[in-house]
Formats: sequence, C-alpha cells, structure tokens
Amino acid sequence: MLGDFAWDVLIRTNSELLRGGDTFGEVMLTPGGSAANVAVWASRCGTPTRFVGKIGRDRFGQLAQEDLERERVVAHLVETEAHSTGSVAVFVDHTGQRSMVSGHGADFYLMPSELPADAVASAAHLHLTAWSFFTDPPRSAARTAARMARSAGATVSFDPGSFQMIQEMGVSNFLAVCADLDFDIVLPNKEEGQVLTGETNPAEIAEGLTKIFPGALVVLKLDAEGALVHDGERTTMIPPATNNLVDATGAGDSFAGAFLAHHLDSRSPIEAARFATKVSAWVIEHIGARPSPDGRLRTLLSAQR
Repeated sequence: MLGDFAWDVLIRTNSELLRGGDTFGEVMLTPGGSAANVAVWASRCGTPTRFVGKIGRDRFGQLAQEDLERERVVAHLVETEAHSTGSVAVFVDHTGQRSMVSGHGADFYLMPSELPADAVASAAHLHLTAWSFFTDPPRSAARTAARMARSAGATVSFDPGSFQMIQEMGVSNFLAVCADLDFDIVLPNKEEGQVLTGETNPAEIAEGLTKIFPGALVVLKLDAEGALVHDGERTTMIPPATNNLVDATGAGDSFAGAFLAHHLDSRSPIEAARFATKVSAWVIEHIGARPSPDGRLRTLLSAQR
C-alpha cells in the first residue's frame, strides 16, 4: 500500500448539531489515512502487508510507526521536519454518516526520489488511493510506484477516493492522471462511480467504469445495498451484511483491505466481495476506521485464513 497515514480527530454527535448550537458527543483521536487503513485491514485479514508513506518527525509520527508495528504492517516511512504528520477532522452525525476535512500533512509531500524502490519492485500487488492523485506531490510518486510495480510483474488496484475531490479537480483532469495506469482492480463507491460515469444505476456505473478502466475488475461499494462485482462480462450483486449503521468512517477502506486480502489469495472476486462486505458491516457497527477487534471479528477473520 502506498499513500496517506493521518490521525483522525473523530467528532461524533448524539443529536443533530444546530448552527451556533451545542451538544454532547464523543471526541476521539484514532489512526487513519485511507491507504494506511487498507494496509491495516489487509494485515488483519492475514496478508503480509507493507506500507509506504511520509510522516512528520514529531510525536504523531512516532505514534504512526508504533501503530503500524502493532498492526503487523511493515512500514517504509519517510520522515520530514518540514511538515507535520497528517491529520483529518472527521465529523460523524447522529445518523452515522461522516464528513471529513483533510489537512495537508507530510503524507501529501512524498516525492518519487523517496520511494523505497526495492520494496515497491518486490511487491506482488500495489494498492493506491486517489488521495495520492488529487495534488502533486504526491501524484508523481504514486504514478512512479505504479509503473515500477507493473514493470516488476505486480498487479495494481485503485480506490477513486472522494467524489467531492474528483468534482473539484474535474473528472477529465482526474482521469488524465490515473486512467492510463492500467489498473487491474478498481474499488469505487457509488457516489464516485456516479461522478466518473454520469450514470446512476449501479450496473450502468460498472459498465461505464469498465470503459474508463479497460480490463479492470470493477468492485462497486454500495453501502446499505451491499456491493457489485463486474468483470467485464458478468455482473454480480452482493447483498449487505447489516444495516446497523453507527459510524461509516473507514467502511470503504476496510472493504478494500478485506477484499484484496481474500482475492489475492483465492482469486475469487465474488467470495472476496462477500467476505469484505461482512468485514465492513462489522466496522460500521463500531466507532472509527479501525476499531479494536472483538470476538465476532476474530472469528470472521480466522474463518478466512
């Protein structure tokens, strides 16, 4: 995995927050960053995982290293004094839906010259998120890593990240910097798929994405509706595992990490999507992108290994 590690300042309200008003809720500091979340979930699902990113030479950077070590993710972290370790404000409303404001931390300043070439070239698979493509840097580093991995025979997957950021960048500009990288797997959610294709029906979104990313396996995350898998010929709907939404933070990342861990081992996208749906269902019933595993999750993960 290559991309962002950031600390989430998670704010969850127990009731609707009115303009100028006050309410009780929860305020938590939790590890996050889309790429780091995917790496952790892949590791939790039993796949040996490495993470490439950039952190500040500060206390949050030290905590980031400790977090990844605790999660058994091999970290290749570039440290800098010029920028602080990334942070994100995550607002979770009383319905469980989340909104984020991302700061420009050290993770946004990864340069191609800072890539651990041996680690990237020796990977069997490389996962990238769109957060590495919205600005440059770190776009050049992500594109260089994708070419390095592909040249060494690795497969590459991509999460289009944020529908709002794609809109602000412009769809054509966004696709100009990522669609030429020949991704093997694309893992958008429905909103991202709608923005990229102009379609609203999940099956038509998947068809449109196949035209944008020729040859890619499209795995469309549909939240309460489950997921859709499209291999270019066949479309399969995967039913949801729960509708008990507490906090949507990190649901897509947990799905991606679990899907990749299962698929890279089994080569069965349908079974991988079913497994990933169960993992992400557990996540949305808890607070934060990476809740501490309980007995139910450990049983689920053990059954996959």
